[in-house]
Amino acid sequence: TEAARAISYVAAAAQDKANHHPDAEVRTRNRAFYEYLVPIVKGFSTESAVEVASLGVQVHGGMGFIEETGAAQHYRDARILPIYEGTTAIQANDLVGRKTLRDGGAAAHASIAAMRDTLKALQSASGQVSVEYREGFCLLRDNFDQAIQAYEGAVAFVLEQAGDHVRAVFSGSVPYLMLAGVSHGGWQMARAALACQRHIQAGSQDPFHVQKLGTALFYGAHILPRTLSLSAAVRAGLVADASAALAGIV
Repeated sequence: TEAARAISYVAAAAQDKANHHPDAEVRTRNRAFYEYLVPIVKGFSTESAVEVASLGVQVHGGMGFIEETGAAQHYRDARILPIYEGTTAIQANDLVGRKTLRDGGAAAHASIAAMRDTLKALQSASGQVSVEYREGFCLLRDNFDQAIQAYEGAVAFVLEQAGDHVRAVFSGSVPYLMLAGVSHGGWQMARAALACQRHIQAGSQDPFHVQKLGTALFYGAHILPRTLSLSAAVRAGLVADASAALAGIV
């Protein structure tokens, strides 16, 4: 939830800069960034909402299905969100076709370059983290590194294969969207971890900084590793499309 919200805030800030920044070049750059983020915000956020609401039912156990808890109603309300936002597959097709292929991956590569800058900051800060957070911080750093590589590889696959195997590329569009979402979420959680660590190191006693750092480290440990399987699913579209053709399915 925090990662999805952070991506939304970043997208909103990019839109503001695209509309109001005095420098035309900055406006253009932020317009491209904002437009690239839109299907990610819509698809990743709404699919995550369904997962979170489902977990909400799960933690209530059998009582999750009893109306008095309200958990089941939250799940029903969340389930419509990916449909309200134009359906996940349509957002994924938009991300592949109009937001990646149309500009030759320029917006995607710009995001990846910015992620690598954050990764460098994580690497520099790793030795300065207090002992109780160091292991989790290093895991966030390493898994974020893997996520960037997985994301970059998926972008390369889409660009390389779209010309001759367009159906194979689009068959992996939803994993591609979710891979982008998890990666961008990891980017923003990594930025949050760096900011919180600076405050804690400076002596902050604000519980917000400790709690935000905790959720960032949790995201790094448990959510970022999903990028590896999602990247594999994107690439598997080539094999799946060929198999389906042989079987006469498509």
